[in-house]
Amino acid sequence: MDRNRKWVPGLGAALLILLCHVTSALEVPLDPKVLEGLPQPPTITLQSPKDYIFDPRENIVIHCEAKGKPTPSFSWTRNGTHFDVEKDSNVLTKPGSGTLVIDISGEKAEAYEGTYQCTAHNEHGTAVSNNIVIRQSRSPLWSKERNEAITVQMGVSLVLQCRPPAGLPPPVIFWMDNNFQRLPLDKRVSQALNGDLYFSNVLPEDTRSDYICYARFPHTQTIQQKQPISVIVLNNSPEGERPPGFMMPLGPASAKMVLRGETLELECIAEGLPTPDISWQKDGGELPSSRMSFHNFKKTLMISDVNEADAGDYRCSATNNLGNAHHMIKVSVKAAPFWVSAPRNLILAPNETGILTCRVNGEPKPKITWFVNGIRLENAPEDHSRKVEDDTVILSNVQTGSSAVYQCNASNEFGYLMANAFVSVLAEAPRVLTPPNQVYQVIANHPALLHCASFGSPIPTITWFKDSQTSIRNGDPYVIHENGTLEIHVAQPLNSGKYTCIATNNLGIRENHVFLEVKEPTRILKQPEYKVVQRGMSAMFECKVKHDPSLIPTMTWLKDSGELPDDERFVVDTDSLTIKDVTDEDEGTYTCIMNTTLDRDSASAMLTVVEATPTPAIVHEKPDPPTDLELTDQTERSVQLTWIPGDDHNSPTERFLIQYEDLLHQPGVWVNLSEVAGTSTTARLSLSPYIYYSFRVLALNRVGYSRPSQPSRQYRTNPAAPDENPSDVKGVGTEPGNLVISWTPLTGFKSNGPGLEYKVLWRQKDTDGEWSSRSVANVSQCVVSGTPTFQPYEIKVQAFNDYGSGPEPEVMIGYSGEDLPLSAPESLQVMVHNSTLAEVHWEPVSIPSVRGKLQGYKVYYRRERGLHATEEETDQEEQVLTFSGNRSEGRLPGLQPYSLYNLFIRVVNSKGEGPQSSSKTFETPEGVPGPPSFLNVTTSSLDSLTLQWGPPMNNNGRLAGYTLKYQPVNNTNELGPVKVMMFLANETTTTLGNLNSSMLYKFYLSAKTIKGSGPIVTEEAFTVIDTARSQPTVAPGKGPTEPPHPTSPITQSPHPPFHKAPPVGPAFGSVNRTVSEDGAVISWEYFGHHKNVYVEYIVENSKEDWKRELVNGSHSHTIKGLKPGTSYRVRVVARDPSDPAVHSTDEVLVTVPAVPSRQVDIATQGWFIGLMCAIALLILVLLIVCFIKRNKGGKYPVKEKEDAHQDPEIQPMKEDDGTFGEYRSMESDTEDHKPLKGSRTPSNGTVRRDESDDSLVDYGEGGDGQFNEDGSFIGQYSGKKEKDTHEGNESSEAPSPVNAMNSFV
Repeated sequence: MDRNRKWVPGLGAALLILLCHVTSALEVPLDPKVLEGLPQPPTITLQSPKDYIFDPRENIVIHCEAKGKPTPSFSWTRNGTHFDVEKDSNVLTKPGSGTLVIDISGEKAEAYEGTYQCTAHNEHGTAVSNNIVIRQSRSPLWSKERNEAITVQMGVSLVLQCRPPAGLPPPVIFWMDNNFQRLPLDKRVSQALNGDLYFSNVLPEDTRSDYICYARFPHTQTIQQKQPISVIVLNNSPEGERPPGFMMPLGPASAKMVLRGETLELECIAEGLPTPDISWQKDGGELPSSRMSFHNFKKTLMISDVNEADAGDYRCSATNNLGNAHHMIKVSVKAAPFWVSAPRNLILAPNETGILTCRVNGEPKPKITWFVNGIRLENAPEDHSRKVEDDTVILSNVQTGSSAVYQCNASNEFGYLMANAFVSVLAEAPRVLTPPNQVYQVIANHPALLHCASFGSPIPTITWFKDSQTSIRNGDPYVIHENGTLEIHVAQPLNSGKYTCIATNNLGIRENHVFLEVKEPTRILKQPEYKVVQRGMSAMFECKVKHDPSLIPTMTWLKDSGELPDDERFVVDTDSLTIKDVTDEDEGTYTCIMNTTLDRDSASAMLTVVEATPTPAIVHEKPDPPTDLELTDQTERSVQLTWIPGDDHNSPTERFLIQYEDLLHQPGVWVNLSEVAGTSTTARLSLSPYIYYSFRVLALNRVGYSRPSQPSRQYRTNPAAPDENPSDVKGVGTEPGNLVISWTPLTGFKSNGPGLEYKVLWRQKDTDGEWSSRSVANVSQCVVSGTPTFQPYEIKVQAFNDYGSGPEPEVMIGYSGEDLPLSAPESLQVMVHNSTLAEVHWEPVSIPSVRGKLQGYKVYYRRERGLHATEEETDQEEQVLTFSGNRSEGRLPGLQPYSLYNLFIRVVNSKGEGPQSSSKTFETPEGVPGPPSFLNVTTSSLDSLTLQWGPPMNNNGRLAGYTLKYQPVNNTNELGPVKVMMFLANETTTTLGNLNSSMLYKFYLSAKTIKGSGPIVTEEAFTVIDTARSQPTVAPGKGPTEPPHPTSPITQSPHPPFHKAPPVGPAFGSVNRTVSEDGAVISWEYFGHHKNVYVEYIVENSKEDWKRELVNGSHSHTIKGLKPGTSYRVRVVARDPSDPAVHSTDEVLVTVPAVPSRQVDIATQGWFIGLMCAIALLILVLLIVCFIKRNKGGKYPVKEKEDAHQDPEIQPMKEDDGTFGEYRSMESDTEDHKPLKGSRTPSNGTVRRDESDDSLVDYGEGGDGQFNEDGSFIGQYSGKKEKDTHEGNESSEAPSPVNAMNSFV
């Protein structure tokens, strides 16, 4: 958003003060959120063209759409009178717009022809459309006529007239025959622009009876046909050859008028035999080749987009071998009105001034008429704030409610222009339109643009700050653009950070934060190299890249600028490309491209594939240096150099570099002069005067540069006057009364001759006095004394030598020396905005009293004392703020609340500071206090904690009291409910009761004044552990109970800006250990605040590393997986990345007892396996004997035998003799009895099918079987009692020999 202050030509001196406050148009952003609440006069957004030709077969649609706030209403006029749309049933208005749709299907279309104009209106103004002329398209029939046959002799010229009916728009003409075939045209037979058919000379083949002219009317898509014309060419008296003559236009000269911007069409058709050729030229000028074209076999010249320079005399010439003819066409260019500067919409704040400018041009000069809300200004209500001066309307001191739409109408005889421009008077506080917290990323050494788009009325002023502290001003490396954008020309990593833009006007202030991240550039460190590879071998191109680690890179390989072939032989790795089994098709240029989101880098190398033969590969080397340098065609300022190229060593020479040595001024230094292509062996060299030249040439091929050639013979150029003057001419005064004129001297190479001196000229600016001068040599400055203080001087420095002077030097402006300012600012006023910000105003000093370049004003201010009654006056350091430029106000941030300040101001120029102004004192109101100076927990018990704190270092007002908040923290770091307590200003300690024992509490304390609470200080502490729970107890077969808590408070202050409570006691207390079947249980007391706590253990007397297990947030831990019968050293360690100290408990020794020799699995014992095999063999023998006996038919009383002689080995054991002995645990006499691990069946020897072999069931009366966690059986293992009679019938299974054997074990 800018404010352009411009002088308007033609206005008198009375407007001088007015124009100093003119504002340019305030651009309204398109953001819907901004537009939603802004009132806006109507603006026409869509309208039909000025000349609207409609097709009578379709509806008439006259467009008129507008925007505004509130939504505008529409009305129409036709032929200058109101057109009541509602009363005409054939006319509809599109909803939401003023567009008319006229249904002419049942009406005569002519009834709606006329001139229409649309008006859009709302409460803020009225906008009008162009005058829209509505006409019906017409395609009239050809008038009936009878064409007689035309008889002509061969060789004569002929014109067949078309004369189509006048249509709207005009028809397109073409000639065809009866078969609807276009007649062939050439340079002899051509169609003129008016449609007539011209024959430069007729031939017998032109005889035909169907010359038919057709007219196509574009709007109605109809074609009308003229009656056929018959032509008969006789050959009995042919016309002889003759020189050219013009058939059209007639006579030696004619005139043509064309409008600016249109297409100029000039036509010359000539007759003659042979057929003439046509050519064109413009007298006194050239034809515009970029806009010019020839048509109709060069008989028509067309120039598009005509401008005033195209006016003049155009000559067309007709030529054949018998002569020529000429015709002159005088072209004049007129112009309908066209815009130089159309009026623009204005958004002004109350009491501002704006200008509407309507600048047009045309030929003849257009007349400008102003309207407001559609009414001529002469007829509009008088407005004293409005002044009209031809093409300018000046609106002074506008007020709310004076919004309107102005129309500018510019017209001449060839047309008119009309434009709407609204003036909206708004009072809007600033808005920042750039999204907040936007992150901009740029590559280092590239420009960075940080946007701060804003809107407001008056136009906001944009200021920038870096990291919310450093004010940014225009100058390296920053540039603040008029639209608020901050540009950093060359961004560096140190420019990264947070930037704040502030938009301010008299209605408010808004700020926005953006962030800049400057990234390292992406660079290819190792580029792929040229490869020559034999067919069938592998080729590898390396491409090592460095990039910013925060950017995600993507590497792409290309072959001959296209994608790599889809072939598995091409293997792309992280930083290389490998091509396996190379073929001839793989030859080409390979490019690696490394892309990031911000930049890219690329490098290429060529692959050459050669025959897989033992022939050595072609060796490419640098070329040999050129030889035989020769100088020819010598002149004062040039010479021709020729040479013979050296051997290129199988790599063609790409170019030659020519260097020279100046033996007079810089002997031994070779300077690049010129480069030529590798195919050249000669070069034309431009030379300078007064140089002793010696030349040499270097050749370059793909491998590199050759060694330099032998130098040529010396060539000396003659001296001459200097070609240029010194550069960087400046004039700066270093002391009052002097002017130091400095410059950059010419080098010896540029001196052009001996005796180089400088003529220094100066005179006071705007005095038209004589130039003073002084000649100096071998210096780069000249001091002029006796000059008035800080006056502008015109200065120039001219070089001259013994052969003449250099060109006329450019005049520069310098200033004589400055002196200290004479005056001090006056009328100091201070406005205190809040407790930390004040604004100071002063009356600037007069410019003459500055006596130098005004740098700005320095405000010196000091805090004298606080406003507390008890605070003593202290000697505070004086602070200084500098406000650049001719300012009259400035802001003092960062003040201390509730204080008395004293300030004064000095004006500053480049020389120094002027006298100080009178002092001014002011007071700042109260603010919020600083944090309490400390917060400590001094005493702790089971259910209470005592806190003590100190008052803030800075009260910033009258201290009203303290707010204490606290809440419990459980073992999982979850926070409990917050409790709040208030204390008076004189209270600095409290005891909190009814707290939970062994609990961590977090405290938040802040001080407050009447302005509110200040920052908090936090602390943490434990209540004392309950001693009844201080030791873990281990139940049989279980782990320890809840781990103990510390017996002393743990304090921690995450935010200790002024005080940190000292640690209470060591980090660790006592350590306990017990051993269970699960492992070793370690418990401890911990008072520290470290983030990481570990239990570490190692086998005693072992040299291995300590094993570590993390136990954060706990006070006990079970170490599992220890080896039985082994002793371990155990310790608890606390570590913190931010604390180099390591805290550890004393080591404790833990011995894991050996596992007792328990039940041996008899299933794996040899004697048991042998016994089982013997029993199985015995049973098999018995079965065989029984089977034999049965087959013999004999009876064997098996049942009786079994009853009489029962085998004791297969009888179930009785309860009294089948039970196992008790097995007691080594750890405790109270531990339950356990069975042998090998037991898999009940003691009664039966097997139940519905139960798993892996589980034990209840076989005793009322006894419940129980298992430990490891599967061991708890309780007395006894045989089952004999079953009742009814139970014994439930199963008829025979006793198992295996089960019987298990009972003996």
